[in-house]
Amino acid sequence: MPLLPSLSIEDLHHYHRVVTHSVEVRSHFDMLIWLQGDMQKYLPHDILIAAWGDFATGPVQHDIISAMSGVRSHAAEAESVSPLMMSLFKRWAEFGKKPFSLNAGQTGFSLDELGLKSALSGALLKMRSATIHGISDERGSHDCVYVVFSARQQYTDRERNAMAMVMPYIDTALRQVEHLPHQAGTTTPPPALTTTETKLPEPDVLTERESEILKWVALGKTNPEIGSILDISAFTVKNHMQRVFKKLDVSNRAQAVGKFRAWVNHV
Repeated sequence: MPLLPSLSIEDLHHYHRVVTHSVEVRSHFDMLIWLQGDMQKYLPHDILIAAWGDFATGPVQHDIISAMSGVRSHAAEAESVSPLMMSLFKRWAEFGKKPFSLNAGQTGFSLDELGLKSALSGALLKMRSATIHGISDERGSHDCVYVVFSARQQYTDRERNAMAMVMPYIDTALRQVEHLPHQAGTTTPPPALTTTETKLPEPDVLTERESEILKWVALGKTNPEIGSILDISAFTVKNHMQRVFKKLDVSNRAQAVGKFRAWVNHV
């Protein structure tokens, strides 16, 4: 079923507010919060991988947006990500340049053909479905392909339709985000860390559950709300946050979110 005709007037206004928020995205943290917030209603996913470049001959660059612990762009080897994205772009073109889905079943998606190990490869093994869509640049040389992965068993026709509807907004938002240091064309090194207060947490400091909870804190959710979302008690959420404060050397939620923001924006 097409997305927009199925929405009520109130839902149409909500959809419009969500997608037009793309113009306000300026950083990887903004992108993460936008995609993991209300956008989940239209395009549910755990990991988004974007790739761009010359998909016929290479090179291809990639960006990874996810709240999962350690699943970051700089930590995923191009040797494994690029062949996957080039293959999916080719399949998308063969499919008539329309959104299509893949189901991986209980085996998940594997990046281990080259024997490379990373947080991304481990996370993809937990994913059960993916939807792929792209943008073909007829005037330049930077075609793009976007893949969303989910731990759910499959994507519906409505969600594939939603992928087509929201893709231009996601593409616009990501084009406003500064390249990370590892990406082509970036010559400016990341800012030096000079004080304890600005020191960033390493990717493996927080557990996957702690990162997940901190993501919801960044979205403004209370402990009871987070507990309801994750099907755990508010007391358990509080205990996780106390461990987060200790690991990040902060004393409150705002400081924890601030370090989380800095980390996401620089990794």
